[in-house]
Amino acid sequence: SNFHFWVNYPFNILPSNSNEMAQFQEVMRQQLESSMHAELEKLLGTAKGAKAEVSKKDFEGFRKLFHRFLQVKGPSVEWSKINRPPEDSIQPYDKIKAKGLPDNIADSLNKLVVVKLNGGLGTSMGCKGPKSLISVRNENTFLDLTVKQIEHLNKTYNADVPLVLMNSFNTDEDTKKILQKYTHHRVKIHTFNQSRYPRINKESLLPVAKDMAMTGENADVWYPPGHGDIYASFYNSGLLEQLIAEGKEYIFVSNIDNLGATVDLYILNHLVSQPNGKRCEFIMEVTDKTRADVKGGTLIQYDGKLRLLEIAQVPKAHVDEFKSVSKFKIFNTNNLWISLSAIKRLQEQNAMDMEIIVNPKTLDGDLNVIQLETAVGAAIKCFDNALGINVPRSRFLPVKTTSDLLLVMSNLYSLEAGSLTMSERREFPTTPHVKLGSSFTKVQEYLTRFESIPDMLELDHLTVSGDVTFGKHVSLKGTVIIIANHGDRIDIPAGSMLENKIVSGNLRILDH
Repeated sequence: SNFHFWVNYPFNILPSNSNEMAQFQEVMRQQLESSMHAELEKLLGTAKGAKAEVSKKDFEGFRKLFHRFLQVKGPSVEWSKINRPPEDSIQPYDKIKAKGLPDNIADSLNKLVVVKLNGGLGTSMGCKGPKSLISVRNENTFLDLTVKQIEHLNKTYNADVPLVLMNSFNTDEDTKKILQKYTHHRVKIHTFNQSRYPRINKESLLPVAKDMAMTGENADVWYPPGHGDIYASFYNSGLLEQLIAEGKEYIFVSNIDNLGATVDLYILNHLVSQPNGKRCEFIMEVTDKTRADVKGGTLIQYDGKLRLLEIAQVPKAHVDEFKSVSKFKIFNTNNLWISLSAIKRLQEQNAMDMEIIVNPKTLDGDLNVIQLETAVGAAIKCFDNALGINVPRSRFLPVKTTSDLLLVMSNLYSLEAGSLTMSERREFPTTPHVKLGSSFTKVQEYLTRFESIPDMLELDHLTVSGDVTFGKHVSLKGTVIIIANHGDRIDIPAGSMLENKIVSGNLRILDH
């Protein structure tokens, strides 16, 4: 079919008459778009009741995204146009902090809404259900810690900071059930749902879904389109308008699994103390790159605007340069402070412009699909007076794996009012580098391998591979490497102190 021909046609090899080719491409694009339009209408025909209205809005957003996807050719940045951001566009945190705090902190807090991105499942850590419901510390889940932090703020300053959760169709039901347990906490909790978009067959560029159902054979044909969807879905939900009417001015957005993303009163004060015309509409917290962060998005100057550059947008020839710690020194923590009225304005003007991330997936039965996504930080170029603030690393503490979980469960951190802070007893502020092998990937299995979490205050590096368990009160210092070969098992005895040791095979302990 023409589709296959069109989809697989190498765009960069144009026929001699490039005019004709351009016309041909335009015709094919229009055909694809009308086929997509027809398929979406068919799908909408199967939606029932109130869901039909929601799906209709979702599909409007999807159509815009698909339209832009068909227009885009090649990487979305020209490497030669990339410049380092001007000095004053990324401020050091200390400079923001030096301004101090106003007398009435409650006034600023009452203009703030905390938004947590809660669309993700715990599958990468072997858990069912929303990731935010995984226990992180003393039986507290990510969600518990968030609620405790905000409740603490509200009580301390007699303020009214609401919590908003952006759920996805994957997490909404389970999250809402659990929210009942916070009814007597001093924090108002709202939720809204991310859009539900259809995954696209890579060959035909048409939806895989047969109808609007989400179960059975339709279980994996839908996806939530990345956190860049926050602007449209927040606006469409009506919650944005409601919060503006309540006098709220800014949202603080972060990933629910970033335990460092607490409300920072100095950054908030910087926002609300600017004169009205100079108000900063968007702050991105960035932090210094280490070798572990080579893939994180970075801020650049491009066409005279601050812009987020993600690894997916970098031409292949420049990926190593992008990863270098010397050229791009900072990365985006995804802790963002954004003006509510600016979101409203940009949504109404249809002026939100975020680069499209094409995410390829393979479904059961080896069906290749693509899903079109956007990133919340990519909209920075649309806002006025956008600013980067270079914050301490402690504000970026994501828990993506059980190796991260081990750190936050250990005595490296102390927990107070829902916030984790690095223990004062640790002599250097960097976190140890922890790599747990595949026997530790799933939370349930990981928990059975530690009778108690080891003392890690003096640890620099830990690598564990194979069938290894830890007894109670083990202490790890310096560099510790524990490797059980296939078929071997290593049990670290209770009370052991391992300092700069390699343990291998059948528990032979060697100095290194």
